[in-house]
Amino acid sequence: MFHHITVLKEEAVEGLRVRPDGIYVDCTLGGAGHSEAIASRLTPGQGRLIGLDQDDVSLAHARERLKPYGEAVTLVKSNFRRLTAALLEAGVPQENGVPRVDGVLFDLGVSSPQLDEADRGFSYNHDSELDMRMDRGQSLTAKEIVNEWDEAEIADILRDYGEEKFARKIARQIVTAREKAPIEKTGELVELIKAGIPAAARRTGPHPAKRSFQAIRIAVNDELGAFREALVQAIDCVKPGGRIAVITFHSLEDRICKETFAKEVATCRCPPDFPVCVCGGGDGRLRLTPRKPILPSERELEANNRARSAKLRIAERL
Repeated sequence: MFHHITVLKEEAVEGLRVRPDGIYVDCTLGGAGHSEAIASRLTPGQGRLIGLDQDDVSLAHARERLKPYGEAVTLVKSNFRRLTAALLEAGVPQENGVPRVDGVLFDLGVSSPQLDEADRGFSYNHDSELDMRMDRGQSLTAKEIVNEWDEAEIADILRDYGEEKFARKIARQIVTAREKAPIEKTGELVELIKAGIPAAARRTGPHPAKRSFQAIRIAVNDELGAFREALVQAIDCVKPGGRIAVITFHSLEDRICKETFAKEVATCRCPPDFPVCVCGGGDGRLRLTPRKPILPSERELEANNRARSAKLRIAERL
């Protein structure tokens, strides 16, 4: 059963300021919670929603959930790093060869069904094949990284993508173990990660394998590289007055979003205590609305603990 609790749904969709006749893109279709909220605000025969996902299970679920909205919804199997090409293939109107839309949404990370589906290999709580592919058509898997990448490369991704303090020790445990026999299962990897972390450190904080599993998943799917490319394309494709809403769950994703937006933000001359820019800025293409990221409410955190690290940033194209 596909069950996913959409994080910051109302805040993200409200932030897009959906127009009934606008064209909107959900780059991370997932459980289709955001997509349904957007589609419900569109006028039939006028507005349009385009949903992207590279996961067949998510696409199948979304197809059923969004069926009531008929031809207003177009679903595309694609990594969002192909955003511009996917929009052109979907027949979005162009301006100088660039597809133009009124809003783009990113809800990054792994959906709850992917985490909970044991045979996907995303979870350290289920013993399954080492996979972690969001698109099962791609060749690179977690098993290949764990068994074939050299020790320094493994340590680097654990440190850079998982912010794991004990990256080198964990990488050494992995390489030593695979010299005896290939590492096939997530359960084996969990035990090796635990062995690389001092006992005192294992007794505090989140699950000892959380950071390492996150890091390997990001590497398998090149999540940061794909997001960086897609966000730049989104800025190019959004019409003046249109908005981009980005929900992140990881400090590295949030940093990419913050820095990419910052490069494009118009120089604001408003007093620092103004919640939004009203001066129009300078030569930049974006303004932040609001300036600070939006965080989940206490009510949402009580209902969904996975929302705890979520941040929503919204930018408007000038």
